[in-house]
Amino acid sequence: MAARSVGTWLGLFGRGIAMGIAEVVPGVSGGTIAFITGIYYELVKTLAGFGFDSVRVLVRRGPLAFWRKQNLGFLSVLLIGMLLSMLAFARVIAYWLDVVPTVVWGFFFGLIVISVVKIGRDRPIGLLLGFGAFGCAAGIVLTNLDPLHLHNALWVYFVGGMIAISAWMLPAISGSFMLLVLGLYHPLIVALNGWQWPVLISLALGCAAGILVFSKLLAWLMDHRREPVLALLTGFMAGSVMRLWPWAHDGALLGPGGYAAATGQDPLIIVTCVAAVAGGATLWLLSRVE
Repeated sequence: MAARSVGTWLGLFGRGIAMGIAEVVPGVSGGTIAFITGIYYELVKTLAGFGFDSVRVLVRRGPLAFWRKQNLGFLSVLLIGMLLSMLAFARVIAYWLDVVPTVVWGFFFGLIVISVVKIGRDRPIGLLLGFGAFGCAAGIVLTNLDPLHLHNALWVYFVGGMIAISAWMLPAISGSFMLLVLGLYHPLIVALNGWQWPVLISLALGCAAGILVFSKLLAWLMDHRREPVLALLTGFMAGSVMRLWPWAHDGALLGPGGYAAATGQDPLIIVTCVAAVAGGATLWLLSRVE
């Protein structure tokens, strides 16, 4: 692999920051950010490269050969950016969702709508009508599921980590949204802010297991069935985008007036619409990085 310049490493770090911010918000996928900024395929290939052969390289050829084979420079810079932004923005996003929820949802609604357009416009129309339509139906069904009420045992966080990291690797499905469906999102925000290490370690181990299993399947699909998979995921994003509708309340999609009547809160129509446009503009700017 060709050596990267300092500017390239900084760009990679910036992508990690953007992916981390996206994953804090339930309904937005870090995989989407990776895809539209041109690092998605390298990310999938890097994650799929881990296995028993990795251990053999580490033992027989040493840490430096292991580092190079597994493309750990790329992965480390990306993950550092993600972790720093998640730690920095977890409380900020939680505060904004409490104070100005329509503005937050409006921003990401605009971002994901433009993501659907960007990813979908490069797919064959026949695949969009087939796989895309199926993905759209699946997205509508999944995003209308009520959150489960699971017992918050450590093994539950392990399983949740496996599911969330598998969703994170897809350029459409949000890992944090899957945690929300599983009823683990808010407990994990509390655990992250309170440094509850048993919970965080259980989640991390589940994520590691999910990477080992799902990344290899995804890499194979991307190598052999890339266009149908991307058409399916485009449809899934289209079907799930209403989960981010700014004026939704208790599962109902309301207008600004209905939202104000149901919640007693200011719908912030102008600011929310500006935030949606800003979300779309941000996606366009990120795509220029590609």
